Amino acid sequence: MRKRRKAIFPDPRLAGDDGLLCYGGNLEVETLLEAYGNGIFPWPQEGLPLLWFSPPQRGVLDFDSIHWPRRFLRELKDESYSITFNRDFHQVIVECAAVPRSHETGTWILPSMQKAYIAFHEAGYAHSVECWHRGQLVGGLYGVYVGGVFSGESMFYKVSGGSKRCLFALTQKLRASGLGWMDIQMVTPILETFGGKYISRDEYLTRLEAAHLNPQKLDFSGGSANVPVIEPASED
Repeated sequence: MRKRRKAIFPDPRLAGDDGLLCYGGNLEVETLLEAYGNGIFPWPQEGLPLLWFSPPQRGVLDFDSIHWPRRFLRELKDESYSITFNRDFHQVIVECAAVPRSHETGTWILPSMQKAYIAFHEAGYAHSVECWHRGQLVGGLYGVYVGGVFSGESMFYKVSGGSKRCLFALTQKLRASGLGWMDIQMVTPILETFGGKYISRDEYLTRLEAAHLNPQKLDFSGGSANVPVIEPASED
């Protein structure tokens, strides 16, 4: 287990009602490790100092209560699609940054964030899942695995179901490796349909501390993945 250095962030429980904990600092690998290890994440905005958040309500996805629609499970049998892990992290984060969002005028995945998370990926902490259709990248997601907790950051799709296939593959890999949940930060409408929910900051930090006690080793090596359907829960 990584030896923890002196904290450079305030106690995450001191964050305001909007989740803002502090500002400033940098996006170096060690800083990001310290942040994620304490349940804190950066959410930069152009024209402002670097902002760090620990929201009062945290989105999570519990694997034992995921709802995969039967139609989607049937679509997974289409062998013209394939899934890889960590094959093209750079392109995935670029595509995620380009996704238009109705509730935002720009993107929080600024060039500085892209550079920082590519370095975090090269250090072995940030990971991507890619969905390919006949050789073309049509969906993807990326996130961070620190201290036994996977935190999803962003995803994109170019064909219907592209990002969903990536999420499905990721949850199966995490569950098969002994994890019972993942951090999704915020519950979007699509994640809510799959079972995403909010828990309190205190509950999240309790889960985080428990994960730190016995972090599971995960293999995110690249290459094609034949992902079996091992999650029985589904709905029409």
